[in-house]
Amino acid sequence: MSDDVDPLAPGGPTTVDLAVPERALVIVAHPDDAEFQAGATMAKWARQGCEVRHLVLTDGAKGTWDPDKDPAELVEERQVEQRAAAAALGAGEPVFLDWVDGELPTSSEARGQVAAVIRRLRPEVVIGHDPWKRYRLHPDHAAAGRLCVEGIVAARDPGFHREQLDEGLEPHRPDALLLFEPDVANHAEAAAEEDHATRLRALEAFASQIATTHLYKVADGVDPMEAWRERERRRLAGPGAWAGVGLAEPFRLIVDQL
Repeated sequence: MSDDVDPLAPGGPTTVDLAVPERALVIVAHPDDAEFQAGATMAKWARQGCEVRHLVLTDGAKGTWDPDKDPAELVEERQVEQRAAAAALGAGEPVFLDWVDGELPTSSEARGQVAAVIRRLRPEVVIGHDPWKRYRLHPDHAAAGRLCVEGIVAARDPGFHREQLDEGLEPHRPDALLLFEPDVANHAEAAAEEDHATRLRALEAFASQIATTHLYKVADGVDPMEAWRERERRRLAGPGAWAGVGLAEPFRLIVDQL
């Protein structure tokens, strides 16, 4: 979560813990976005029998600070890592749309692809980026948030992408939408210690990311991985205190507008 705007509204969340859905779909811009922002929730739901799936919109080709890294090689590595992370969480096979990293469009074509996945997988809960978050830097995160919310509208309404109906993809309306890294949070999902541990194992599957983009700002003599694990625990401890539990992931819950 950004330090620029505190997303945790005073007084704590309006709600804590949805009923575990039968099916959930997490829509993200890049490999590892889901694990960072909703990994404990995904692990918790999968552990309790939910069918959890990823929809990854871009190929992750720019996900390194190594200027000499071959982009095609990185794309392959990140898909392998995403599959390993999904397996660690107990999730199913990820769906990849392979738009170019950093160039994700909010086009009718991209929206239709998202709507088709929603219509095919028929999730009760969708999780995605908050497209209304202030001071967001990465263009793909804003675009992925828009595609998530607009894809839900397109998936539920038969007038959108009617060719999909001819292909047997019937309209589908999820029961709830959870937006992570929210501009203003109103909901928390409590994270048990075992679910946070599963989240860390899933994140550690992204070796290409840990090697270049996550192990930074570490003092001399400090184990970088231990410092990173502690930083990730703090990421959940603040929202946990806000929600009155040990660890938690914060979201913007949207139900009535769906």
